[in-house]
Amino acid sequence: MNRIKGKTVLITGASSGIGKACAEQCAGCQANLILAARRFDRLQTLKNDLEKMHGIVVFIHRLDVRVRQDVENFVSQLAARDICPDILINNAGLSAGLDKLHEGNFDDWERMIDTNVKGLLYVSRAVIPLMIKAGKGHVVNIGSIAGHQVYPCGNVYNATKFAVRALTEAMNIDLSGTDIRVSCVSPGAANTEFSTVRFHGDTKKADMIYTGYKPLSADDIADAVLYILNAPEHVNIQNILITPTAQRNIYCVDRRKPD
Repeated sequence: MNRIKGKTVLITGASSGIGKACAEQCAGCQANLILAARRFDRLQTLKNDLEKMHGIVVFIHRLDVRVRQDVENFVSQLAARDICPDILINNAGLSAGLDKLHEGNFDDWERMIDTNVKGLLYVSRAVIPLMIKAGKGHVVNIGSIAGHQVYPCGNVYNATKFAVRALTEAMNIDLSGTDIRVSCVSPGAANTEFSTVRFHGDTKKADMIYTGYKPLSADDIADAVLYILNAPEHVNIQNILITPTAQRNIYCVDRRKPD
């Protein structure tokens, strides 16, 4: 069943990875899109492809969620055009570095906290009032298994994803009495640009993370998001933890050569 046809979906971090996969799958369900990311050239290509393939309307905007004024201006532009997202997918996020806390890089810490926590807060704070005024809406936050279990050298990244999990629960409580739903999808090991960013562009080191097993793809995670979005309006799927079959928790990964 397709319950998002004709709805407007706002996705942050939409230029690659999970955000891009969510855009493609929502477009396949005939949803209109608002795509925001820093890499505008990628958004332009994605817009052209999705509009041509699915006949939908795609609005794109260069946005760094870390800059509060830019977020507020962006959402104000939407409101001025009488556009209220039916769905917000807070996808923009990253991991930077893999150091012990007492050896950590301050710049990496700032990037993760500003993007994963403050960026999610800025966008949510700007968009949710529009949803409340419209009397409807669905927020999906992209979390991580790192928000459920701490692992060595994960420290600040773990903290930001625990925060995403906590903020999802807090949003649900604060929105009690409205029809706005809030969900969180927490992926385990997923082969996207995530590890490349974590290792500052070292693709060889990033690829080693997935040696010996088949990790999740961005499409696998987008499938879970779409499942949540297609639930009936009286159903709120608050949390999904999705891992590769080979990964049962942070520490338990069956590393065999995949078929």
